[in-house]
Amino acid sequence: MVTVADVCDAMRQWYPEQWAQPWDRVGLVVGDPADPVRRVLYCVDCVPAIVEQAIEVGAELIVAHHPLLLRGVSSVATTSYKGRVVHRLIRAGVALYVAHTNADVAAPAIATGPGAAPGHTAVPGVSDALAATLSLADLRPLVPADGAAAGEGRGFGRIGTLPAPVPLAELTRQVAAALPATAWGVRAAGDPARMVRTVAVCGGAGDTFLDAATAAGADAYLTADLRHHPASEHLADGGPALLDAAHWATEWPWLSGVAAGLTDRLAVEGIVSSVVTDPWTVHAPSGAAGTVHTASGAAGSKHTASGTTGAGSAAGGTSSAAADGNGSEEFRS
Repeated sequence: MVTVADVCDAMRQWYPEQWAQPWDRVGLVVGDPADPVRRVLYCVDCVPAIVEQAIEVGAELIVAHHPLLLRGVSSVATTSYKGRVVHRLIRAGVALYVAHTNADVAAPAIATGPGAAPGHTAVPGVSDALAATLSLADLRPLVPADGAAAGEGRGFGRIGTLPAPVPLAELTRQVAAALPATAWGVRAAGDPARMVRTVAVCGGAGDTFLDAATAAGADAYLTADLRHHPASEHLADGGPALLDAAHWATEWPWLSGVAAGLTDRLAVEGIVSSVVTDPWTVHAPSGAAGTVHTASGAAGSKHTASGTTGAGSAAGGTSSAAADGNGSEEFRS
């Protein structure tokens, strides 16, 4: 019988909790380590819609990327949003495990261990998974890790080369097709005709690493949550072109690798949630009077990700997504 503790042990082997940033809060958040686990639901954010999906599909454990309790709380009463999530998890008997910045810095690991299937699955770091959506080769860390996580190819972000050079405008379309659909889509800054071969990527908020992308010699940098002044000053200083996608969408590709790894190692069933937890739900391009584009992949709704089962991110003022019928991608032993 596989237990919550078994899953936690596997996650800690691939993503040791001491690799997390000092401010981060990772590990087992809710649940009894001795409880059995047959099915795991994987998500970026543990929001109420995810908890309800876990209950609906019979998952005993949720593996999430973002911490539920990142900042200190003095109460988990149901009068608070996070308190309601905690109570719902406990009452339903669903455990919650988080791997955040410890997964961000991780390099690919092999899912070895008791019960692992022949061939073994490579379990990625968050930015490795994002780089894989563009088939980047010759990967190296954008910012090498220090402290407990230092060494062996670990670090924040990745930089690599595309299979062939493409103009920035075409790369933007490729990124939009590769990522799951959101109202945010993918926007780019720089000359649309600029040829791009070397690409830096960082899942999640990455404007801290703008200088690193420049120093690494990237032609373009794909990340999320870029702000006006840092972006405009970066371009004015001759930095690489920028591609700004939804935060959730840049981290979602990691989930399928973790799900496959745990299924390989422990023979638990894995379900990757396609419930979109990106908060932005409507996109209206400027100057298009009366035209509003709303992504099917709106917060709390379902999407089908290109590269796995369907349509990708909104781009060029449009959005596309196809409901997959069950809000998940399944991994079975």
